Amino acid sequence: MLPKTPKPALWRFIKNSAKTLFVLEAVCFAASYGLYYRMNTDQDFRRYINEKYPYALEYYYKIGEIVGDSKVREVDANYWATTAEQFKKE
Repeated sequence: MLPKTPKPALWRFIKNSAKTLFVLEAVCFAASYGLYYRMNTDQDFRRYINEKYPYALEYYYKIGEIVGDSKVREVDANYWATTAEQFKKE
């Protein structure tokens, strides 16, 4: 029978790094999907993103226009203009 030899330390490092990278990638994917889902369903959240991170909302609109015939940009602009007018009247 052949004697067992320990695996090199480099192999263990690569294996552990791959596991860590896989978990990190899964967490990042889940977080990005959650952010996309919230932006896709919550108009007030899109307004918050527009105020704090307008470049992120611009990317969201561009992706929507590339993937499908999305009119979200126009709908949001009309809604925000309407609500701004209502606050000015009060």
